Amino acid sequence: MTQSSEVHLTSRPQGNPVATDFEIVEVNIEDPAEGQVLVKNIYMSVDPYMRGRMRFAKPNELLMGGAVGKVVASNNANFAEGDYVSNGSGWREYFLSDGADLSKVDPSLAPLSAYLGVMGMPGLTAYGGLLVTGEMKDGEAVFVSAASGAVGSVVGQIAKIKGGIAIGSAGSDDKVTQLAEEFGFDHAFNYKTADPLEELRRGAPNGIDIYFENVGGAQLEAALTHIKPYGRIPICGMIAHYNDGDTLTPGPRNLMETIYKFVHLKGFVVSAFEDQREQFVQDMSGWLSSGQMKYHETIHEGIENAPGAFMGLFTGSNNGKMLVRLAED
Repeated sequence: MTQSSEVHLTSRPQGNPVATDFEIVEVNIEDPAEGQVLVKNIYMSVDPYMRGRMRFAKPNELLMGGAVGKVVASNNANFAEGDYVSNGSGWREYFLSDGADLSKVDPSLAPLSAYLGVMGMPGLTAYGGLLVTGEMKDGEAVFVSAASGAVGSVVGQIAKIKGGIAIGSAGSDDKVTQLAEEFGFDHAFNYKTADPLEELRRGAPNGIDIYFENVGGAQLEAALTHIKPYGRIPICGMIAHYNDGDTLTPGPRNLMETIYKFVHLKGFVVSAFEDQREQFVQDMSGWLSSGQMKYHETIHEGIENAPGAFMGLFTGSNNGKMLVRLAED
C-alpha cells in the first residue's frame, strides 16, 4: 500500500481559475496486481488545453494531464522496475497502470523534464503543426503568437532551422528580448504595447506565409490582413478565449481576407502526428545535441503548488514550459 496525493477539481472554474476550484486529496494505492505497474510521477505538466477540459469535468473529479515518472514496482513483463515512462496520469504522485497508457522514455537523450516540453507533447505539437499542418517550405516567413511558450518557442526555432523568417509575439519586454537574443527570432514584439499589424509589416514587409495560431483575437486579425495569398494558418489554440465567461473576447472581423487570398485555416491536435513521432524524436534530439534548439522551464515544487502553476499560465508567469516537480529522482 502506497500513500499518494492528488489534485481534484472541486468546481468548474468561472472565468479565470481560482485556488478554491482545486483540492489536494490523500489516497491509498494498492500494490500492483498481475499485469500492473506502480508508477511514481517525478514531473507533471500543466497546459492551457486543460482549461477547456474543465468546462465538462465533474465536481470532485481527479484531474489528468501529462507526466513523466518511474516504475517503482512491476508485475508486467513489458516494464521493469526503474523504467522511465511518460503518461497521461499527472496531477497525482503515484498511480497503477496496465501499461497501455505508458511510453518508455530515454533519459540519455534529454533530461526527464524535457519529455513534457521540447521532447514531448509541446515539441511534437510545434513540429507537426508547423511542418505537417502548416506545410512549411524552407525559407518561408512564419509568425507565431505566444512565442515564448513551450510550443511557440519551438515553432520559431524550427522555422529558423528550415531557413525561414521567424516573427514572434510575447507578453513582456523581457520575453521579447529572449525571443530575439536567445531563440534567434528575426523580429519580436510585445503584443500588450505594440500594434500587431504594424509589427508584422516591419518583420516581414512582403507578408507572412504561415501564422501559427496560439492566441486568437487581435493577433489573428492582424495575421489575416498581412498573410500572403495561399497562406496557411495552423490553429493550435486560442488562449485569449479560454476563460471567456458571459462576455466573449472579440474574434477577427476580417475573415473575408481568406476568400480572395485562398488562405487555408486548419485546426489540429497533437494526436494527429503519432506517425511522425519517431522522426520527431530523431530530429529533436539531434537539434538539442547540436545546440540548434534551446528551451526554458518554469518548475514549481510539490503537488500542492500544481493549481497555482496552472493558474499562472493565464497571467504569463511562466518562462517556457510550466512544470511541477512531484518527487526527486
